[in-house]
Amino acid sequence: MRSFFKKNSAEQSDEASAVDVTILIVDDSPTETHILKGIVESGGYKVITAADGETGITMARESRPDLVLMDVVMPGLNGFQATRQLSKLPETQDIPVIVVTTKDQETDRAWGLRQGAKEYVVKPVAAAELLGKIRAVLAG
Repeated sequence: MRSFFKKNSAEQSDEASAVDVTILIVDDSPTETHILKGIVESGGYKVITAADGETGITMARESRPDLVLMDVVMPGLNGFQATRQLSKLPETQDIPVIVVTTKDQETDRAWGLRQGAKEYVVKPVAAAELLGKIRAVLAG
């Protein structure tokens, strides 16, 4: 039914800006990547993916996404280490990172934010919560 009604200008501007936003999802689980990609794309954002921390850093340096969704538990370079590197590299330090993980302890959250993450979301992710945090982080 909603499509029959005219959208207000705030909704139109959100949609217009989302189309030009690219989000890098870094997660080693194909299932989690698929779920996150579906949520992010439903918000109108473009998605690129990486299956581990090292590839995520490389893709962030090359593609310069507008935002990174970072898992923590991954083989090799974990998400905390990758977030710390992204926040320190001159070419990626301005790309905001949202940690998206199953690690739900307050110490994990504090550590993730200390590594440079702007937000911390615990899996399983609620679509509305994740999209709200993405919008908030992108807004500034």
